[in-house]
Amino acid sequence: MSTRRSNWGRWGAADEKGALNLLTPESVLAALRIPRTGKRYSLGIPIQRSGVPNMEYRGTPQRLTMINHDDEAMAQANGGAPGVGAHEDQLIMPSHTSTHMDALCHVYSESKIYNGYPHDGVRPYSGADKCGIENVDPIVGRGVLIDVAASKGVDALAAGYVVTRGDLKQALDKQGVALAAGDLVLIRTGWLEEFMRTQGELLPQPGIGVEAATYLAECDVALVGSDNSAVEAIPFDRDIYLGGHIVLLVDNGIHLVENLDLKELAADGCHEFLLTIGALNISGGTASPVTPVAVG
Repeated sequence: MSTRRSNWGRWGAADEKGALNLLTPESVLAALRIPRTGKRYSLGIPIQRSGVPNMEYRGTPQRLTMINHDDEAMAQANGGAPGVGAHEDQLIMPSHTSTHMDALCHVYSESKIYNGYPHDGVRPYSGADKCGIENVDPIVGRGVLIDVAASKGVDALAAGYVVTRGDLKQALDKQGVALAAGDLVLIRTGWLEEFMRTQGELLPQPGIGVEAATYLAECDVALVGSDNSAVEAIPFDRDIYLGGHIVLLVDNGIHLVENLDLKELAADGCHEFLLTIGALNISGGTASPVTPVAVG
């Protein structure tokens, strides 16, 4: 058992869902009562070869055409009339690209992933034997936007800025919103909007620090997302490699969603909303592309 504060064992020794256990039928029904306008917000960014954040070592997403109109003879061989055919493509992409959710097996510390499972259970063929992305049920709950950039009166936080506990609380106070157990928390730094506008440098990036991650865990949130590539700041706070991931993913079983498009929510001042996220059912996956949808 880790000596750090954690949720290990809280939902049983065999648990692989983590803080998503906080999403109950009662909390889902309560979240369904939040929307007032019915406006829908798509929070995902495109999956494409250029123009979006992508860590170089992961490789570029590829959309490859398998068949098109030039292959109409295939359709005719199967009884298709002239002028009738189909287009199909194939996706080859890292799971940790574009807007995606980290599985609880993604990061380990002290040779353990969430709930104390060994770190070496990820195999080249079968993937993760514990805490893979397939354990993520459909996510529906109360979403809360913490707009740190707006609370500081800037379009985007400075590159490498480390968001503190005080920054989160200040933004929440200005918004008049309080966090509750089971919330799905989205943090806006403004970085993604700036990157997409200028096509500037990928690194450094603003994001939460260890202190802010600890605060969110203390608030018993079910999920944390942000408009940057790691949720936490890069370079890493206190020079602790993946420190925010360790606090949230490893210690507390809180899933992370990265590269979120939060500009429209922010522009509308929509700080509380119904949020839905569906992860791909990838057996043993360490992450999944997602398109979160908010309803205000």
